[in-house]
Amino acid sequence: MSQGLFPTWREAPADAETRGTVMLLRAGYVRKLGSGLYANLPLMQRTLQKLEALIRQELEGLGQEVSFPVLQPEQLWQESGRWAAYTQAESIMFTVRDRGGRQLALGPTHEEVAVVTVRDLIRSYRDLPLSVYQIGRKFRDELRPRFGLLRTREFTMKDGYSFHASPEDLHAHFEATADAYGRLLRRLGVEWRSVEADSGHIGGAESREFMVLSAVGEDEVLWTADGRYAANAERAVAGSVDVTPSPFVQRQRQHTPGAGTVAAACTLLGCKSAHMVKNLLYDAVVARSDGSLRVPVLVSLRGDHSVNPTKLWNAVQTRSRTWGGGTLISLDTAHSESWAQDQAAGLPLGYVGPDLPDTVLARRADVFPAFLRLCDGGAAALRNFATGANEPDWHLSGVNWGVDLACPEVTDLRQAQAGDPAVHDPAQMLQSARGIEVGHVFQLGTRYTTAMNATFAAADGTTQPLQMGCFGIGVTRLAQAIAEQLSDARGLVWPTCIAPYEVVLTIVDMSHAGQLAAATTLYGQLRAAGIDVLLDDRPVRAGAKFADADLLGVPYRVTLGRRLEGGEVEVHCRRSGEVRRLTLDNVVADLRVRLETPLA
Repeated sequence: MSQGLFPTWREAPADAETRGTVMLLRAGYVRKLGSGLYANLPLMQRTLQKLEALIRQELEGLGQEVSFPVLQPEQLWQESGRWAAYTQAESIMFTVRDRGGRQLALGPTHEEVAVVTVRDLIRSYRDLPLSVYQIGRKFRDELRPRFGLLRTREFTMKDGYSFHASPEDLHAHFEATADAYGRLLRRLGVEWRSVEADSGHIGGAESREFMVLSAVGEDEVLWTADGRYAANAERAVAGSVDVTPSPFVQRQRQHTPGAGTVAAACTLLGCKSAHMVKNLLYDAVVARSDGSLRVPVLVSLRGDHSVNPTKLWNAVQTRSRTWGGGTLISLDTAHSESWAQDQAAGLPLGYVGPDLPDTVLARRADVFPAFLRLCDGGAAALRNFATGANEPDWHLSGVNWGVDLACPEVTDLRQAQAGDPAVHDPAQMLQSARGIEVGHVFQLGTRYTTAMNATFAAADGTTQPLQMGCFGIGVTRLAQAIAEQLSDARGLVWPTCIAPYEVVLTIVDMSHAGQLAAATTLYGQLRAAGIDVLLDDRPVRAGAKFADADLLGVPYRVTLGRRLEGGEVEVHCRRSGEVRRLTLDNVVADLRVRLETPLA
């Protein structure tokens, strides 16, 4: 240690938000350079290299390693139709111009590059399947980089892409890769769950996330105790709690002054929120070749339910045919002054009904002339419900779909939450946990290959688009997720398989010739045995060395102190806290056995 870069600190910077971040900074694994930008110091580099090696081991036989360029031409993203989504909707992609004025992207992901690389290489079904992966740098212009390495602007990721002749073969590879991810996480000894997930801007019909459970996780996982259901809250579905019979027996128009909220209206009407259909207004902004278009959206929802923003986004985007196509770039609570014909006279906020007329919309080229009307299934199932009357201070009660009101298009828009009954078994209640997404696998189907004309000659002679899969692991994110879950108050607690060093030798008294000689000899023996060993030969007090060994998270500490006079050393296990006394002659053999035991 006296000859290397091993800085440790008593305190972490004030902006270190999580315990894992604190420990990585204090232990000298990383240094923060700016918002979302970190330098990996030698200890972190060794840990990441071991983690990458572990990933390669689990992917053996599932793909060939390649390296794609970080700089990507704009044209590829225009071909796939994702340029607007990444530069406007999420604004997550860094873009630059070369000296010739051509626009380039710093790759946040590589689907387009993978497709264009293989489309000229694959001609026939005989060339399939093909699976490639890379481990390299990604760049994302995060709006709020936070939580150390969990959300940064530059990070290391393993991303893989597979191509198949049939959906069945794609599914088989999807499951094989998911199994490999599961084996990896089991080897690392973390608590994790595989969950149904939303595909986001990557797209595709089915995707699955791998979550390391942690209180600092940005995602909520909803799951059932029987093990039959787990999903990201963005994707999760739930059954509805049974609604008591409606108190309304006939249709009435009721005066509800000052009752512009569900709670206030229910108080005046004498009903529960589950007996009401509330109607929410949103602004969708769509990017099209002829400019942006504002699409007003009217969502009908049961009064005791809330909207899932991800489900709503997906529902609006998939209905782009309604307004002639385009890429959805924003979807927010309505700013009706931007599209209402006469807000003061024609828009009864707080009293809106599902049948709010399109005539309230301004007649302008940049405003779609009709509401996109959507209804959640929970609201669609109600009978004799109450809802807004499209007039300030008035509600309708005893209303029924198909009799009094036309039901809008029904789709799942509800935010599931802990305590809701599960769809597969109403006796199972959804439970909640926080998770850090460390892996994501997608069945993309023909989403990219059709758009980018990547085809092959099938066995029957027809030309068909390639079936495609995408598979990612955030390497730096996974390292910090482990630090979050496995660290304790004293420091990091690395799994042996990715610890930067497996053993640290601590010399108690550097002025003691016997301790120094014994440590030097043992250091050479351990290295000869193939064990990653670190010799703490710094001229500092023993207590500081012990504290640093715990902080660094090295699995085993061998202490060479006064017991050496009797031919013994102490071997301390970082994870269990167990301390054993061994003779010098037995240390190497004992550690070799323990290091071969998983999660020692």
